[in-house]
Amino acid sequence: MIDRRIIKFIRKHRVLTVATSVENEPWCANCFYVYLEEENAIVFTTDPTTRHGQEFLKNAQIAGSIVLETKIIGKIQGIQFQGIVSEPEGEMIDKSQKAYIRQFPVAMLMDTHLWVVTLTHIKYTDNRLGFGKKLIWEKPPTPLKGG
Repeated sequence: MIDRRIIKFIRKHRVLTVATSVENEPWCANCFYVYLEEENAIVFTTDPTTRHGQEFLKNAQIAGSIVLETKIIGKIQGIQFQGIVSEPEGEMIDKSQKAYIRQFPVAMLMDTHLWVVTLTHIKYTDNRLGFGKKLIWEKPPTPLKGG
């Protein structure tokens, strides 16, 4: 189960940095996002012709961050995450679109291409809990079928 403090932080913010790597060439981009708590997934939009959009198709394993900008060391907070990015399918298409448009109504007027990050690892740093305090969450391994 994910610590509620992690969920609260993710839900409070709107911009993430997503990082890709293809052929040992890293790249990052900033995107507006919405968090789907029930799925523990992040939904964001970017055109598939962007560099990072093209790289999602070559390597779906990504990393990213969400941070609170502050000069006060005792208030530093941030998320580093890993996940698998994909285009939404099935019922996730409708759920993702509704959540994204609810958060960013202007998206109704745009031609948006949604992506979903299924989170696999989250490290939350919150100096308010003590200098360098980290909360870690990892997706439990999927049991092997027929074992």
